[in-house]
Amino acid sequence: MKDLNINISANAELIADKSTLAVNVGSGSLEVFATPMMAMLMEKAACNALADYLENDETTVGTELNIKHISATPEGMKITATATITEINGREITFKVEAHDEAGIIGSGEHKRFVVYGEKFTEKTKSKLNK
Repeated sequence: MKDLNINISANAELIADKSTLAVNVGSGSLEVFATPMMAMLMEKAACNALADYLENDETTVGTELNIKHISATPEGMKITATATITEINGREITFKVEAHDEAGIIGSGEHKRFVVYGEKFTEKTKSKLNK
């Protein structure tokens, strides 16, 4: 992995559509942007922040996500998530994450990712099938 620094950040965005609504992803009964979709977008922003720093077979896996979803977003609005590195502890990287719709902040929290080697990680995971 190339050298990382605190404050490296990146975004990810999408438009809330039917496939991202709580009623359609199983996280509620309302036609509003779903919390699991906000979490996904925050993780995607963190992955985007690391993309240029990973080498060879390196990738990252999410290990912790502690977020608050504080405002609902209707279908049709753009949501932007931002992830900013706040701590680097060996292969564990901590991010401050936020999500905004066109009206303001909708969520915030902390996310941790761990650098792994893709092939080795996948093999270890698949070995669980043999137990």
